[in-house]
Amino acid sequence: MSGGLKFGPNQPYDVIICGAGHAGCEAALAASRLGADVLMLTGNLDTIAQMSCNPAIGGQAKGHMVREIDALGGEMAINADTTAIQFRLLNASKGPAVQAPRAQCDKKAYQYRMKHVLELQDNLDLFQAMVQGLIYEDGRVVGVSTNLDVEFYAKSVVVTTGTFLRGLMHVGKNKNEGGRMGDFSAKGLSGSFLEAGIELERLKTGTPARILGSSIDFTNLEEQLGDEEPTLFAFYDTREEQDLFHVEHFGQEKLGWAPGEKQVSCWMTYTGEKTREVVQDNLHLSAMYSGEIEGTGPRYCPSIEDKFVRFSDKDRHMLFLEPEGRNTNEWYINGLSTSLPFEVQLDLLRSIDGLEKVHMLRPAYAVEYDFAPPTQLFPSLESKKVENLFFAGQINGTSGYEEAAGQGLIAGVNAVQKVRGGEPLILKRHEAYLGVLIDDLVTKGTNEPYRMFSSRAEHRLLFNHPSAELRLVEHSDRLQLIDGQRVAKIKAKSEKILSWVDRLEVERTRGESYALHLRRSRSQEDFPDELKTETREVRDEVHYRVVFKGYLERELKQIEKMRHIDHIRLPEGFDFGKVKGLRSESAEKLKKIAPLTLGQASRISGVNPADISILMVFLEAASRK
Repeated sequence: MSGGLKFGPNQPYDVIICGAGHAGCEAALAASRLGADVLMLTGNLDTIAQMSCNPAIGGQAKGHMVREIDALGGEMAINADTTAIQFRLLNASKGPAVQAPRAQCDKKAYQYRMKHVLELQDNLDLFQAMVQGLIYEDGRVVGVSTNLDVEFYAKSVVVTTGTFLRGLMHVGKNKNEGGRMGDFSAKGLSGSFLEAGIELERLKTGTPARILGSSIDFTNLEEQLGDEEPTLFAFYDTREEQDLFHVEHFGQEKLGWAPGEKQVSCWMTYTGEKTREVVQDNLHLSAMYSGEIEGTGPRYCPSIEDKFVRFSDKDRHMLFLEPEGRNTNEWYINGLSTSLPFEVQLDLLRSIDGLEKVHMLRPAYAVEYDFAPPTQLFPSLESKKVENLFFAGQINGTSGYEEAAGQGLIAGVNAVQKVRGGEPLILKRHEAYLGVLIDDLVTKGTNEPYRMFSSRAEHRLLFNHPSAELRLVEHSDRLQLIDGQRVAKIKAKSEKILSWVDRLEVERTRGESYALHLRRSRSQEDFPDELKTETREVRDEVHYRVVFKGYLERELKQIEKMRHIDHIRLPEGFDFGKVKGLRSESAEKLKKIAPLTLGQASRISGVNPADISILMVFLEAASRK
C-alpha cells in the first residue's frame, strides 16, 4: 500500500514489476521492503501467485532454494508453511546434504495469502493492466504501455511474464492462445523486446489433467502420509513471535494455519499395459509428436508420450495422485503430463489403476511460449541490451516456482540497487543454489526449460538446507533484506555453532575427542549433556559440521584454489579476437557472453582450461604495460 496510483512521465516509480507470478511476487516484495516506490502490473489480479501446475513447493535442491529465499527476506517459505496440507522430507534416510523439504500446498490458500501479503505491503501499488510494450529512451527503459492506453513510468523495470509471451496451448490439434488454461496470451510485449534487439526463442512445458477426487477408487492404491514432525521451509528460531503466523496488519489477519496441522494423504498408482497401448496407438495425434509444437520441452519432466517412447523398456511408470486443497475435490495427477486429444486423454486416464471411472475436470495440455535466452543478462539479471531492464523467471528459460521466486527476489533487489547506485546482489556458486542457478543461466544459457538439481552445484555439500541463513546472513545484513533483530539472532546462532564445533574437537570422552567419537557413531546421543540442551537447529548444524568435517574442508580448499580467477575482472568491451593463441570458437563464445570475470569465462560451455590460461597470460602482460 502506497500513496496512490501514479501514471505519466512526471510521476515515475522506482521499480515497475510486469507480472504477478512467483517471480513477480518476490520481486515486488523485495523492492518495496527495501523502501523503493513499486508498482506491480498484472493482467489478472485474481491469479496472483497462481500455482499453474502442481501446487507443491520444494523438493530436491528446490527446497534448499526456498530456504535461501527465506534467508534473504522472501515470502515463499512462510507462505508455503502456512498453507501446506502435507509435508515430506525427501531422502530422509540419506545424508543431511541431500535431504530436502517438500510441501503439498492448498492451491487457493497459497494464492490468496500471497495476494493479501502484497495488498498490505507498504510502498507497493497493485494494478490490473496488461503490459503491451516497453518505453525506451536512449538505450534504457523508462516505462511501460498497457492495454488500457495508460502509460506508467519508472527508473527500472522487472519483467516476470512466465509462459504468457505469445503463449499457445495445445490439446491434440486443438490450439488456444494463452499462458495457461483460462487465461490470456501476451502478444505485444514480444515485439517490444525484438525492437530493442533482445533475442527470443520458444520453449514448451505441460501439465496433467485435473480429476474429481470422489471418482478415484483408492482400494488398491498405496497411501503416502505426511511426516509426523514436519520439516518447515522458513527459519522460525531466528524470528520474533509476532513475525510468524496470523499476523494482523491494518486490522486484517492473513489466511493460513499452523504448519503441519491436519495433514492430508497423497496416493501412488502406476500406468499399465493398456496405458502403453493407448499412447502408442495415438502417438501421431499428440501435439508434441505431430510437429504442432516448435518449442523444446523439459527433459527431466517428460510427458507420458515421451516416457513410453524414450523409456520403452519400462513396463510401467509411477504416478502420484495429489489433492489440490482442503476445500476442493480437485486432484492433480503428478507424472501424467500430455498433449494428446481430449477423447484419448479419457481413455488414457481410465486405463490406470484406481481411475477406471474417473471424472475429468480439466484436460491436460502443452503450452509453448517465448523466452529470452538468459546469456543476454548480466549476473545481476539486468539486460545487456537495455539499461535498467531486468528479467526473472520463466522468461529466462527456467521452470518451477522456486527457480522463478529466487530470480524474482534477486532481480527486485538489484532493480532497487541500480536506482540507488549501489552494488548488486550477486551470489557466488559456492554460497547458494541460487548462485548456481543464476550463474548457469547467464554464463551457459539453456536450450530447454532449466530445472535446478543438486548435481548442478559442485559445492553442494556446503548447501545443507538448515545452513541457508548462516551462509547468506552477510548479504542480508549488508542490504538490510531482513530486520536487525533477526540478523543479530542469526549471528548469535552462528557463533554458538562455531564455538561448539571447536569445543568438540578438544573436549574428550572415552579416551578420544568428542568429534572423533561422533564421526564414528554419527549419533547425537553421544553429544555432551550441555550441547543436548541447545535448540534442534544448533544441534543439527553442529552435528553436520563435525561429522562431515573432512568433506567440508576439502570443498573449502577447492573454493579457495579457484577464488583468485573469480576476482580477475575482464575490461568492459574486451576484444577476445586480439588474444593470440585463443581458439576462434572460444573467442566467439566469449564475445557473445561477455563475461565479467575470468571465473565466469571458465564456466562457459566450450571454453577449456587452456583458453583460460592464455587469457590469464594476456591480462597479466597487459597489466604490466
